[in-house]
Amino acid sequence: MRMPRSMKAMKTVFALLLYCAAWSAHAALIDDINRLRTKGCGKQAVASQLKSNNELDAVAKVWSDGRRLAAAIKQANYPAVNSASMRVEGTKDDAMILKVLAQRYCDTLTGRDFTEIGLFRQNDSVWIVVASRYFPPAPKDIGQISEDALALVNAARSKPRRCGSTEFEAAPPVTLSPELGRAALIHARDMAAHAHFEHEGTDGSKPSERISRVGYDWRNAAENIAMGPVDAQGVVDGWLNSAGHCANIMSPRSTQMGLAYAVTKDRQVYWAQEFASPR
Repeated sequence: MRMPRSMKAMKTVFALLLYCAAWSAHAALIDDINRLRTKGCGKQAVASQLKSNNELDAVAKVWSDGRRLAAAIKQANYPAVNSASMRVEGTKDDAMILKVLAQRYCDTLTGRDFTEIGLFRQNDSVWIVVASRYFPPAPKDIGQISEDALALVNAARSKPRRCGSTEFEAAPPVTLSPELGRAALIHARDMAAHAHFEHEGTDGSKPSERISRVGYDWRNAAENIAMGPVDAQGVVDGWLNSAGHCANIMSPRSTQMGLAYAVTKDRQVYWAQEFASPR
């Protein structure tokens, strides 16, 4: 027996009303959480609000099924730099939920590193996930990022520094070299294309050979590589915290540098930094 069109229409409207009501409640709770975040809940207030995110809603739902947060983030394909989770059980009342959040999760709610939020509600439980999205550097930004890295490198070289067990005096600043930048780009792209995190290229080349190939006549040459950081600050900080990479940065023999990065389809970033002095 066929259902009359009027009844089908009524069921559709009813389902739509239920969806709108659920979404309204969802949005209202996020608004309340943001008010709690900006108020401070006993901690220092944070001016920035968390942006509602459908992908994090999906993460919260997967997490509610008993998966670990990291697995839920991976399943939802959310590119998280950092993340945290909160769970409140035993109440459907938003005021009580906010009270529990303020008491148990204030540090998380006021975390300055978090920018987005998602949640899932079922019965008398709510699962909440906060995170910040990973944004790999764009190819068009290489000029500015190279300038930023240069400034950080020269700031490090301007003062004495200990790299592992070796003490370095302050060194003169280096300048950017387009040729060294091309050599760095060649190796960064090679590493990214082949998931090959090594100083030796997939063609067997050494850093000095790649620098020679771009037409740079060098007296000394050195290379730093990295995988993971998304900006100049992160990659230079990582190198300075590694004895060998730090030594390359502080070496007074180098007068020029080049920097490049390449990003894979799964948003992994490979970096190469070349140091040299021309003959």
